[in-house]
Amino acid sequence: MLTMLLLAAQTAGLGANNHSVDLPLRVPAGAPAFADEFTGRKVDASKWRFDTARNAAGWHNNERQYYSAARPENARIEGGAVVIEARRERLSKARFPDWGGQAYSSARLVSRKALGYGFYEVRAKLPCGRGIWPAIWLLPSAGKWPDAGEIDIMEMVGWDPNVIHGTLHSGAFNHAKGTQRGAQKRVPTSCSAFHRYQLDWRPDSMTIGVDDRAFFRVLNDQPGGAAAWPFTRPYQLILNVAVGGDWGGQKGIDNSAFPQRMTVDYVRHWPSR
Repeated sequence: MLTMLLLAAQTAGLGANNHSVDLPLRVPAGAPAFADEFTGRKVDASKWRFDTARNAAGWHNNERQYYSAARPENARIEGGAVVIEARRERLSKARFPDWGGQAYSSARLVSRKALGYGFYEVRAKLPCGRGIWPAIWLLPSAGKWPDAGEIDIMEMVGWDPNVIHGTLHSGAFNHAKGTQRGAQKRVPTSCSAFHRYQLDWRPDSMTIGVDDRAFFRVLNDQPGGAAAWPFTRPYQLILNVAVGGDWGGQKGIDNSAFPQRMTVDYVRHWPSR
């Protein structure tokens, strides 16, 4: 009985998913090692690739978008920023052989370079239409989800506008089990103004914030090894705008709200010294 009680207590502790804090965040001095200021004429193919892998089969979480490759209607440089635009449209199978019948198009940019420990800052203005699901996040280039880990610097769903979520997923802590570790912060102007979404990733902690103020922090202090903390290798940074899905489409999709844009002014990463 004692063993069962201890196990139950440990499980309850591991299942805690609110890790809210209110702490200062400090941007490192000096130039970042990786950065894109989006000053060119088009998305820099040496820094980013377009992820289109599941267009024909359909994307995870029952999302309803088609992710295009280097299509300016969905990803382009405007005024020194990259615009990722979700559109309501049905494409042609003749022109887009991997089109899976989706009624929406968008883009998903993945950094070619895998980035690890250090400080990340992404300055962005978000879309807010119902059914929209923008994200700034990191995944490893290989490994099974959730065991390999996921770091969500910023997620927002359009039916709950201006509420920013920071979340970690791993084998022991993930939304499939209801044990994901996360927190949220209300940013009233996230859809009308640029804000700096930040991550401080260290071997012993993960801290996420907005505009130099942390709202989420998790320590590497739980049992379970890699199941609790797989965040020990470089991950790739992802910028995308999804449509619908189990979370983003929970309250339907407002088709009158399209097109919807996430505008990213810059991406910067300072590795740990």
